[in-house]
Amino acid sequence: MASAAILVLTSLPDADAARGLARVLLEARLAACIHIGSGVEALYHWRGRLETSGEVPVAIKTRAELFAALSDAIRARHPYELPEIVAVPIIDALPDYLDWIERETRPA
Repeated sequence: MASAAILVLTSLPDADAARGLARVLLEARLAACIHIGSGVEALYHWRGRLETSGEVPVAIKTRAELFAALSDAIRARHPYELPEIVAVPIIDALPDYLDWIERETRPA
């Protein structure tokens, strides 16, 4: 039976940074699959001001037990002072897909 799977969301300032982070996470087997989205406009409060910036959303499929290591790896390479790192439980999915996440996040 597969471990609990999660979807981790973050964003980066550009596609090159997103691809670089994705490769590091995949090579370390901290993720089974990473989707890098198209650029979006982010609006947010930061230090008492309303800010806007362009960002690239990133969705990471992994196991819940890897969240701490994944979060540490993202923070170590992320250019933002306070990066978004949000884990969402995958409450249901195709069993074969969950098994695939499990296999791909184990050491080779």
